[in-house]
Amino acid sequence: MERLDAFMARAVAAYYARQDPYGDFVTAPEISQAFGECLGVWSAVVWEGMGRPDPLVWAELGPGRGTLMSDARRAVAQVAPDFARAARVHLVEASARLRAEQAARLGGDVTWRDGVAGLPAGPAVVLANEFFDALPVRQFVRRGAGWVERFVADGVFVERGSEVALGDAPEGAVREVGEAGADVVRALMRRGGCVALMLDYGPAESGVGESLQAMRGGEAVDPLVAPGDADVTAHVDFAALAEAARGVGAAAHGPLPQGVFLQRLGLASRAAMLARADPAGAGRQLAAAQRLLAPEAMGRLFKALALCDAALPTPPGFDA
Repeated sequence: MERLDAFMARAVAAYYARQDPYGDFVTAPEISQAFGECLGVWSAVVWEGMGRPDPLVWAELGPGRGTLMSDARRAVAQVAPDFARAARVHLVEASARLRAEQAARLGGDVTWRDGVAGLPAGPAVVLANEFFDALPVRQFVRRGAGWVERFVADGVFVERGSEVALGDAPEGAVREVGEAGADVVRALMRRGGCVALMLDYGPAESGVGESLQAMRGGEAVDPLVAPGDADVTAHVDFAALAEAARGVGAAAHGPLPQGVFLQRLGLASRAAMLARADPAGAGRQLAAAQRLLAPEAMGRLFKALALCDAALPTPPGFDA
């Protein structure tokens, strides 16, 4: 028997070590190149607001196949060459298999890190797209006058007594606590001179609810069965991440619906440019942008949250 967060960490590590996750889900960078391009230009504008530090740590957490960073670097090489020269790319990736894919796509001028603690000191711009949803969570269930915690044994939940205080809630209500995500945020914001952008799915405000899920081959499966064979995730508690940042003196901006944020960054305009340049693929380019922006697709469920040193200006897209 093990606590849910320990089970989830083990399952996620095994999954990324031996599975091709892109058979089970698709992320925004794989949907449209405009996504990575917009985040690249966003990074360059943030760098300008930081006073153009050189060198700059330009990091991505959980970079998948390296698609986002590849598109971002191509964009800044064209429109922000000074930023491109100052930026030193660091990828936080634990999977050896994915590191190999990233190296094939990005070339040799990239440094890999096992975790955020390994990032070098100095000013940093950090991107994290669908990273926090894979971090482990604890679950608590309201029973009577208090809360019990969920453990996993033989593919089912087992409840054990807990002294945690999570406030009042109806009988049977579930509350998820993402300690790992908060720890990552605190580690980044304690660096000083750091701006981090998180794009992920989840509610804008903390609340009682259960979101643990697993996908295999595009279908929902039991997250407690066959750990390592499916993609196990939980919704991101953006309010808790913002609170963790403020707790160490940083500023939090958002969360905003992803569709609103990407509209402000000009993703629709960029997709239209790509469509004009490729008439045969114009429909695909515009449909991809709509998938990222539309409230009924990814535009509302996915959110954007920016965290930064309190002395730095509000990041672009959050100041409208």
